[in-house]
Amino acid sequence: MKVIALKGDVRDGLGKSATKKVRKEGKVPCVIYGKNENVNFSVYQADFKHLVYTPNTYLVQVSIGGNVKLAKVQEMQFHPVSEDIIHADFYEVDANSPLSIPVPVKVVGNSPGVMAGGKLQLKIKKLKVSGLITDLPEFIEVDISELEIGKSVKVKDINVDNLQLLDSENNSIVSCIVTRAARSAADGGDEADDSTSEEGEASEDKAEG
Repeated sequence: MKVIALKGDVRDGLGKSATKKVRKEGKVPCVIYGKNENVNFSVYQADFKHLVYTPNTYLVQVSIGGNVKLAKVQEMQFHPVSEDIIHADFYEVDANSPLSIPVPVKVVGNSPGVMAGGKLQLKIKKLKVSGLITDLPEFIEVDISELEIGKSVKVKDINVDNLQLLDSENNSIVSCIVTRAARSAADGGDEADDSTSEEGEASEDKAEG
């Protein structure tokens, strides 16, 4: 899993006025929850762009006053109007302990159901996994090469080395559904066959008469 670097400044004041001042400077008040202590710091708003505006999941290498900590984003709070980040929580991770984190899904292969007119529906964009940092992938591949119309690939169908999948095993990750157009075409075809059959029977009756 890729790591993004953030440079933070230690926050001395933690009251409302100090927090307001930090935000006026274009920074985000942050806290990293560590194994031994919690550290309050601030990071420039612009430095979060690679963490927020992306479908990917990253670990974060946070440099604070000369100390470097590896962490994951625990929570971000956004302003309801401006959508600026108003606070961010980080959780320090241990290379020797399992980490629970969401990992993006990457669909691979060609679904025979889609080629037959079905529509692919991705229901889970990220799978929750638990594992050591060294085993965490950038994404988890979901093969749809055998996915037919009306079928799904479920969590229990996925095999990942050295990782534990935390989502319910019966949850559908991706499905191939019947589109309205395909259903209408099928219904229209059935009606046409029935009509042709009825016309044929009528012609036979007339000929016999």
